[in-house]
Amino acid sequence: MNTRQENTSAALADNAPEDTRIRRSKLATPLITLAHGGGGKAMRELIDDVFIDAFSNPTLNTLEDQARVPLAELARHGDRLAMTTDSYVVDPIFFPGGDIGKLAICGTVNDLAVGGATPLYLTCAVIIEEGMPVETLRRIVSSMAETARAAGVSIVTGDTKVVGRGSCDKIFINTAGIGVIRQDYQLGANRARPGDRILVNGYLGDHGAAVLNARGDMHLTSPIQSDCAALHGLIFALLAAAPGTRFMRDATRGGIASVLNEIAEASACGIEISEAATPLREEVKGFCEILGLDPLYLANEGKLVAVVPEAEAEAALQAMRAHPLGQEAADIGAVLANGRAGRVYMQTVLGGRRIVDMLIGEQLPRIC
Repeated sequence: MNTRQENTSAALADNAPEDTRIRRSKLATPLITLAHGGGGKAMRELIDDVFIDAFSNPTLNTLEDQARVPLAELARHGDRLAMTTDSYVVDPIFFPGGDIGKLAICGTVNDLAVGGATPLYLTCAVIIEEGMPVETLRRIVSSMAETARAAGVSIVTGDTKVVGRGSCDKIFINTAGIGVIRQDYQLGANRARPGDRILVNGYLGDHGAAVLNARGDMHLTSPIQSDCAALHGLIFALLAAAPGTRFMRDATRGGIASVLNEIAEASACGIEISEAATPLREEVKGFCEILGLDPLYLANEGKLVAVVPEAEAEAALQAMRAHPLGQEAADIGAVLANGRAGRVYMQTVLGGRRIVDMLIGEQLPRIC
């Protein structure tokens, strides 16, 4: 939503009540047209009626080209600024357990939180295909607003583009996020040490399986739902219980296998996990067996991998299990003292040992 508009809103008094600062326009058409991206009246109607109405807050409502945030507000949360950005192109845009709007908010919140940052502000940029029903867009934006409110973050600026039919797949969303890291949090993929434990906060692969199943190509009946969730509350509980935590990463594209390989490479260490200890739903196991997929590479949107000193691992597990998003948390392995640097292994349930390599290509297209 290109927030700079040739209108009188910038001239309104700063101390006017929020509900009178902006004269809201209403959409008059049921479908998105190219005119809604043209910078004129139709675009203003789209921004007002869909985005401003859902995201409304004092910073956004000024309709400036940038969000203006007091530095004192940032400094109150810590001493380092964290920034992240991501783009979302999931197909289908609605799936069991979430939608592309919820995905965009949770993904950006999680990217901030796994670095120890308190998420504060988000941007929202959308590319919409001509012909999308306005009610579909409204549903997505409403989901974004609801998810942001639940996560305690504000969407403070954004941009809107409309492209011709066939130029994008219904809607693409980019979100950027700003957060602040407390001085005592020092996390990094290169900080893993021999003996550290590898923890996850629950069942893996749910999101990837749910999205693929929602496409209907397999004609399978399954109750699998996406795990899409904002993890910052769980993360802060983990850090409070295990302040020596070395590293965290949300296991999205490429699944936990990719995360573990990144840790092993950055820390020049070996990692071994146990197949028996790795939490997977029976439905996901069966789904993967039918399709010939490895669940370690399936995308997640509400799961993290944490590297925790052995002495703090039990406290970390208990803290995660006490949180609604960590009730199935598990210790799945360890950093090796004598493993080959950069290599990840799995002890299988059959008693063997296999290499878990970095994913080459992608098992599933367009998950996040």
